[in-house]
Amino acid sequence: MLTSPRVATVLTGLTLALGTTAFVVPAAHADIPACTQMAAQAGADATGTVTAACHRGVNGDLQGCVNGLTAAGVPGGAANGACRLAAHEPR
Repeated sequence: MLTSPRVATVLTGLTLALGTTAFVVPAAHADIPACTQMAAQAGADATGTVTAACHRGVNGDLQGCVNGLTAAGVPGGAANGACRLAAHEPR
C-alpha cells in the first residue's frame, strides 16, 4: 500500500518539473537570415536594403518590412512570407 502514494508523489513531481519548463523556455528569436534567404529566392539581391527591411520585420513593423522588400523587387506574397519569418509569426 505504500507504493501507490510514492508513485503518485513521483508522478506529481515529474509533472510539475516538466510543466514549469514550458514557462522557462524563451520565446523563439527573430530570424533575419531566413527572411533575407526567402527574399533572395524570390529574386531580390541580398543587399543592405533587404537586410534593413528584414530588421523592420524583426522589430514588429511588418508593413514597413513588406514595403521595403517589394521596393527591392520581391513579389508581394514572398515579401509577406519573408517578413513573417523575420518576426516568427504563424501564417
